[in-house]
Amino acid sequence: MTRKKRPIAKPKRAKPVKPRARAAARTSEIPERGLKIGEAAERIGVETYVLRFWETQFPFLKPKHSRTKHRFYHARDLEVLGLIKRLLHQEGFTIAGANKHIRAHGIDALMTGKPVAGGAKRVADTPAPRNGNSDTQPASGPARRVLSEVRRDLENLHRMLRG
Repeated sequence: MTRKKRPIAKPKRAKPVKPRARAAARTSEIPERGLKIGEAAERIGVETYVLRFWETQFPFLKPKHSRTKHRFYHARDLEVLGLIKRLLHQEGFTIAGANKHIRAHGIDALMTGKPVAGGAKRVADTPAPRNGNSDTQPASGPARRVLSEVRRDLENLHRMLRG
C-alpha cells in the first residue's frame, strides 16, 4: 500500500484592502444616539477597558446608558475624555492628581486649554525649599536635640559603611 501524494496547495492571493468604514466615521459628526464605547475609544486613542476604568475613577464622567446597558458617548463626553487623556498622558498627572486638579480648577476652564487663573497662587501657598533647606523656622528645644541625635547616628552609620 502506497500513499497517494497530495498536490501542493498554491498560496492564496491577498485580497485588496478596502478602506475601513470606521475611518470615515472618525471624521464625520457624532450620531444623535452618540458613539458606542469602541467608537469613542478609537477617537480618543485608548482601549475600551481604559474608558470603563476612567468611568470608575472620575465621577463626572457619566456617558448615557441604553436600556441594554450599552454606553453612548456624546460630544461633551468626548471633550472630557480628551481632557483626562491630556492630563494623564501628556501632563503626567496621576489619576488622583488629575481628579484633584479638575476639582480645583473646574472642568470647563481646563477644557478650554488656556492657562488656569490662580495656578501661580497655588504654587505660592507652599514654601519652596532653597538650597535643600526649607523656609520654615529652625527647630528649637526638644526637636533640635532629636535631630542632632539622628544626625549623629547617621554619621556613625556612614563611617561604619565607609570602612
